[in-house]
Amino acid sequence: MIRTIAIATLLAGTLDILSAFVFSGAVVGVLQTVASGPFGGEIGTGPAGAPLGLLVHFAIMAVMVTVYVLAARRLPALNRHWWLAGLLYGLALWVVMYWIVLPWRFEKFAPPSEAIDFAKQLFSHCILVGLPIAWITARHARGR
Repeated sequence: MIRTIAIATLLAGTLDILSAFVFSGAVVGVLQTVASGPFGGEIGTGPAGAPLGLLVHFAIMAVMVTVYVLAARRLPALNRHWWLAGLLYGLALWVVMYWIVLPWRFEKFAPPSEAIDFAKQLFSHCILVGLPIAWITARHARGR
């Protein structure tokens, strides 16, 4: 189970952060924003901001992966229909992140209003996060 979580975290976390870099056009700024979530703006914008942001990003991803892996152990249908489960899990992650976590943490945060931003976020969460997590989990479950 640890191996599954580690591999899925590395793959989904890497794809997700790369999409954030590409869609935003910034690397350091994205990482500083991630770091400012749990640590506040002062740390996020300081010299430790970017590396700390990368660490926070992968820690959050590890939690997301762990939740899915544990659920898939109890609900074998998630492994049988991994492609659908992955898309739905990515959608659920997007809802939690953009409608609960970010507005709760950042007062001035507003969910996307432009269709292109909405599409980019759903692509990242469903295709680059949900599907890889579900695929790796199902693949490792078959190997047990």
